[in-house]
Amino acid sequence: MHTRVAEAAGRAAPPVVLVHGLGMSGSYLLPVGRCLAQEFHVYVPDLPGFGRSERPRQTLTLTQLSDALAAWFEAVGLSSAMLLGNSMGCQTIVDLALRHANLVDRAVLQAPTVDYQARTAWQQILRLLQDSPREKPSLALIVLRDYSRCGIRRLLATFREALRDPIEAKLPHVHQPMLVVCGARDPIVPQDWAAEVARLLPHGRLAVLPEAPHAANYTTPLQLHRVVRPFFQATLVHRASPG
Repeated sequence: MHTRVAEAAGRAAPPVVLVHGLGMSGSYLLPVGRCLAQEFHVYVPDLPGFGRSERPRQTLTLTQLSDALAAWFEAVGLSSAMLLGNSMGCQTIVDLALRHANLVDRAVLQAPTVDYQARTAWQQILRLLQDSPREKPSLALIVLRDYSRCGIRRLLATFREALRDPIEAKLPHVHQPMLVVCGARDPIVPQDWAAEVARLLPHGRLAVLPEAPHAANYTTPLQLHRVVRPFFQATLVHRASPG
């Protein structure tokens, strides 16, 4: 899998893995990744079929995507990491946390999909159209490039995978600390759904970014970094504690 790496100045810095959403590569995660790279070793892989990674003949299921991410952990020599995902990337992380629990120390679910009150293609497309004008204009160019790379067949098949994933049934079984982050201006992941995600998680909490749309990782990365940093720093504190 193609991977972008930004290493912090100290070898002891813990790893953070950023997981992209539907049809995207990891490139739109780089704005928040650069902020995190001040203190953490940041890895931004492109999942199989997306970005610059290999393209399997068949579209991977959500389970296969999380298995591919688990295999990537082994390939790059990571025994575990903290993770941050956007949109469908959160679904991949939740599946990874359940089926490969030893790999996930803690995670940030930023704009987790899919809201069970809008689990149809048309509802999600309408919400996406509402969100688009709220994002940085340059994001549209990245979206077009990445969608073109993955292809319409893979994009639609992966979209169906996201819609079929019953994330609300999985969340009560995820026992790692999880921070759910939603933007107050995000029509795709409204605040009531984000609050429900945090409530269902045994160790979940919610943070709301007042000016952020769906892709806060790209459009408002400093806002996102301000709430993610202390959550990830808890790992640094734990590792520094005696015993």
